[in-house]
Amino acid sequence: MIFTVEEINRDPSLLPGLTLGYKVYNGCGVENLIRAAIEALNGNDPLDCSGQTLAVLGHSSSGVSDDINTIISSVSVPQISHLSTCACLSEKSRYPTFFRTVPSDQFQITALVQLMKYFDWRWVGVIYSMGTYAAEGSSEFVKKAQKEGICVEYRLLYLKSSISKFRTIVKTLKKSSSKVVLMFMSLSYTKSFLSKMEGHNITGKQWVGSESWITHADLVSADREHILHGAIGYSLPRASIPGLGAFLLSLKPSDESNSTLIKAVWEDFFDCSFTPSNTSTLCTGEEDLKNITSDYTDITNFREENSVYTAVYSVAFALQMLLQCENGLNPSTGKLCLTKEEVTPKLVSSKNIKQQRSHDEYDLMNWQTREDGSVDIVRIGEFDDSYPEGKKLKFNDVKIVWSGYNNAVIPARSVCREPCPPGTRMAINKNKPLCCFDCFQCPEGTISNQTNSLDCLTCPPEFWPNNRRDICVPKPIEYLSYMETLGTLLTVFGTVGLFVSLFMTIIFFTHKETPLVRANNSELSFLLLFSLKLCFLCSLTFIGRPTNWSCMLRHTAFGITFVLCISCVLGKTIVVLMAFRARLPGSNVMKWFGHTQQRVSVLIFTLIQILICLVWLLTNPPFPNMNMQYYKDRIILECDLGSKIGFWAVLGYIGILAAFCFIFAFLARKLPDNFNEAKLITFSMLIFCSVWITFIPAYVSSPGKFTVAVEIFAILASSFGLLLCIFAPKCYIILLRPEQNSKKSHTPSVDIKPSYPEA
Repeated sequence: MIFTVEEINRDPSLLPGLTLGYKVYNGCGVENLIRAAIEALNGNDPLDCSGQTLAVLGHSSSGVSDDINTIISSVSVPQISHLSTCACLSEKSRYPTFFRTVPSDQFQITALVQLMKYFDWRWVGVIYSMGTYAAEGSSEFVKKAQKEGICVEYRLLYLKSSISKFRTIVKTLKKSSSKVVLMFMSLSYTKSFLSKMEGHNITGKQWVGSESWITHADLVSADREHILHGAIGYSLPRASIPGLGAFLLSLKPSDESNSTLIKAVWEDFFDCSFTPSNTSTLCTGEEDLKNITSDYTDITNFREENSVYTAVYSVAFALQMLLQCENGLNPSTGKLCLTKEEVTPKLVSSKNIKQQRSHDEYDLMNWQTREDGSVDIVRIGEFDDSYPEGKKLKFNDVKIVWSGYNNAVIPARSVCREPCPPGTRMAINKNKPLCCFDCFQCPEGTISNQTNSLDCLTCPPEFWPNNRRDICVPKPIEYLSYMETLGTLLTVFGTVGLFVSLFMTIIFFTHKETPLVRANNSELSFLLLFSLKLCFLCSLTFIGRPTNWSCMLRHTAFGITFVLCISCVLGKTIVVLMAFRARLPGSNVMKWFGHTQQRVSVLIFTLIQILICLVWLLTNPPFPNMNMQYYKDRIILECDLGSKIGFWAVLGYIGILAAFCFIFAFLARKLPDNFNEAKLITFSMLIFCSVWITFIPAYVSSPGKFTVAVEIFAILASSFGLLLCIFAPKCYIILLRPEQNSKKSHTPSVDIKPSYPEA
């Protein structure tokens, strides 16, 4: 302060004709400071010079500045602090004449929160001390941190005189899960706290300091090395003040012979005494400050000193604005020029003394202990409030040392709960801090693709979550394929049925002139064999990916071929009945059901089914449909029936024909043994009806592709039943019992006409 006042007074262009004076008061105790403030105002100080007090510079403590401004603001005397950082002092309604040349704690707190966010420290502890600075600052930090998603596990007050509170702090530090501790204290409280922490073996904590103590290397001792090693925090930015270093080192007690403060400092620096004593060396006053190492002689970095320098100059600039004069008028106000006697503290305050900085900034410092136990406080970055959001915090290309990790290259991780990974959702627990949330897996059918997602998103209908439930993947499409085991087996059975029927056709064709073939109505037999081949082939249309054509073909082909098949069986049954009655005396029934009538009946029965299928196809035909209702995790590609009435009409018509066929065959079962055709048809129709009666509940209840498999099985089973029951015995006789394939063996045993027409 003295250096700056002298520099201003030497400047002929700044305040020409005006000399600044000063009064310096020892800051020992609050009562002295309040008294000093009053004396500075009322002029009762015996050391007061002739000039009036235009401004009060100080104090470094926010609490003391609060008290001082409460007094001096009543008479509009401006107060300019170089180190009172409490954001509360920015409230102009309470502190109208308070100004400062140091950033408000509001910016320091913002910088601290951004530092926590940068390293993802979401779970921290806070220890603070008595006083406006620490209490207000730590409280504001907690509020701002919570807004940024940073939770405070504990906020503990440290009192120098309270042993119980200190024990609570130590106990909390040992059992707490947070790895980061913010020590928001004034310098004197920090010294006291660290001295008591010696021997408590608190390790593994990343200490973060406030600007009040982070640059004070004298806090380090051999016992505290493990605590502050790797500490990190913000300090006021470095500044260059030309001439100040030489001025400080040239200090001699003779320069201020009446100053007891300088003498006391001198005695402490050089371990001597100005009063003769047997215990210490006598001070000469000529000792050289360049030969000692202390905070005072560290002239490489000026931080708080720059704020003092700026505070003095701010008063000088305010006076310059008030006293400037051009042609009898003040250029800035347009009013008549003032004389120095007319300048009052209120006018100085009205010039709205501001910080002589273009923006608020901090240096980010890191404590790095050397091998010899000394400490380097290294500048590792900066926080500049003038930069855009996201770019305010910058790091230098230097190594950072972390607390508790001598060789660590990454900072400690401090979270109450690890982030909820994709596939889960975050749920706030009302009984815990915001950061101690719970993670729950997304419900079935939903995903979350972000960390700490609050909600799970439902997948579109065609998609389903993967196993991790972090992305939606297309649902697998399921249908009865030729490549899978079930599809392959059914294809094999259908193909075998086709070749067996073809083999039996060849046998019947090569033996068509034999009595056995002729006696069983060879024309209807060949037509029946042909229709059975179609039945086996139509089963194959049910296998493979459904398309519009395959869906229409499979049901209509199935319906028409089965009606053709049953019509042939029904014709054979009627022929058996008619043939027997034709052998009775006086019967002429065969002329009513000869070959022409048989063909026409088969054609009419089949045309009726064709008509039903045409109506079905023209009104509401089957079509491929993605069934997403039966299974949640996959799509069933199936043939929708379209009109269910059409489908059941087709089946119902087949059922009616099968029922008539079964009844006629049953009525003919007691004909003479040689006419065993009716017995074979009865048995085959019994199998046919049993299969299709069983098919209905199985078809309705089978899921997905098994519905199709059930239908194919019913087609194959009923087709094999007809093929084997009707034709297998005849093929057996033709191939292995040729002696039974004679006209005699197939002549009725009753006493009827000897003539033997084709049945």
